[in-house]
Amino acid sequence: MPKIKNTILEPVSPTTVNSLIPGGQGIATLTDGQKAFFWNALPGEQVMEYKITKQKSHYIQAIATKIAQPSSHRIEPKDSCYLSTSPWQIMDYDYELTTKRELLIEQFNQAKLKFSPDSVQPVATDHRDFHYRNKMEYSLFWDHETAQIKLSFHQRGSHHKIPIESSHLEHSTIFSAAQEIIAELNAKHEEARKYQSLLLRADQNGQVSGGLFENHQPHPTFDNLTDTILGHAYSYSPNGFFQINLPVYEMALRAIQPHIQTDNVLDLYAGVGTIGLSVARDKNLALVESNPAAYQELAKNCQGTTAQAILSSSEEALEYIQPNQTVILDPPRAGCDQKLIDKLLEIQPTSIIYLSCNPATQARDLALLTQTYRIASIQPFNFFPRTPHLENLVVLTK
Repeated sequence: MPKIKNTILEPVSPTTVNSLIPGGQGIATLTDGQKAFFWNALPGEQVMEYKITKQKSHYIQAIATKIAQPSSHRIEPKDSCYLSTSPWQIMDYDYELTTKRELLIEQFNQAKLKFSPDSVQPVATDHRDFHYRNKMEYSLFWDHETAQIKLSFHQRGSHHKIPIESSHLEHSTIFSAAQEIIAELNAKHEEARKYQSLLLRADQNGQVSGGLFENHQPHPTFDNLTDTILGHAYSYSPNGFFQINLPVYEMALRAIQPHIQTDNVLDLYAGVGTIGLSVARDKNLALVESNPAAYQELAKNCQGTTAQAILSSSEEALEYIQPNQTVILDPPRAGCDQKLIDKLLEIQPTSIIYLSCNPATQARDLALLTQTYRIASIQPFNFFPRTPHLENLVVLTK
C-alpha cells in the first residue's frame, strides 16, 4: 500500500471490524493481510471508507469515514469534536460499560493472572456520562475568514486544530468561562499564535479558576480551588494534579475504606493526599509524593492531622514499607518501578491496595506481586466516560 496520510481511501472490499482493543479502536484485517486499527468503528460494522493517520509496514491506524451495517450499539455523538476528546461517544453507555469490563478481563488474562473472571465486578459508575470533567485544556484556533480566535482541540492523528462550538465532557461552567475569555481576546483583537493554550478548572460548586498560557512565558500561578471529598476539604492548584471526576472518585474511596485494616498505612504516589487522608487519616499514616508542587499542597492538606508528608519518589522511599502495614498504590500510567515491586515482595506488608489508570501496566505489576499475594477483589470504575480509559481497583492480601 502506498504511504498516504489524511486521504480518504476505499478498500477493495468492505472491511469488517472484529472487536475493540483497550486503546479504543476497532481492529480489522485488510485484504492484503495488514491489521487496521479504526477510530469511529464498532465490532460487526463494515468500513467502506477510511482516512489513514499512521502507517507502518504491518499495520495502519485510521479513522473510518463511511460505515455500512451500523452496529445496534451505535448512537449519534453529541460533539462534532468527539474524535479529539471522547471517541466512544459513538456507542450507547451500557455497551461502553460492558466493553470496558471485557477488555479489563482480556488484559488480565494476557498477563496470565490467576483470578476468576466472575470476580471482576461490573464497572462502577454514577451514570453521569457527560459534564463530568472538572478540568479542560483548550487550544486556540485562528479563523482567517472572521479574523477571530476560536476554541479548538487537536484533530486526532494530526497536529491540525479544529474549531469547536460545543463540548459536553467538562462542567458547563468551564465551557462558559472559556467562551467568555475568547470573547474578551477577540474584543481586544488578540491573535491566537500568542497563546499556547487555555486551561480551566472548576470545583464542585462551579467556581472556575485557571487561564491562558502564553508562548515563551512562564506558566502563571492561578488561584487555588477547594473541594470536599468524603467530608474532608482539599486545596489544589488548577494546573496541578487532582482527580478529574470527583463523584466517581468518591465511589472508589468508599470501596477502599473497608480494606484499611491495619494501624499503619503508607500512601505511595500520594499526589495532594486525597486517598490516604480520606480513608486513613485516623491511622498512623505516611504519604509519599515526588512532585514539589504537589508535595506543597500535600503538606498543607496534612495540617491538623498526625499524617506525615514525605517529599520523595516512591521507589526511593522504600524504607517506609513495613510488614504490618497497608500500602496504597496509585502510580502514573507507567505503573510501579521494579525496585518498589521487589521491596514489597521482600517486606510483604499485610495488604496492598492498587488503584490504576492503566490496567495494562497494573496487570504487569500484579503478575509479579501475585507470587506472594492473592487478588482479593477487582473493581473497575468509569472515571472517564465516553473514552476508552478505565480506572481499576485491585486489593491484594497475603
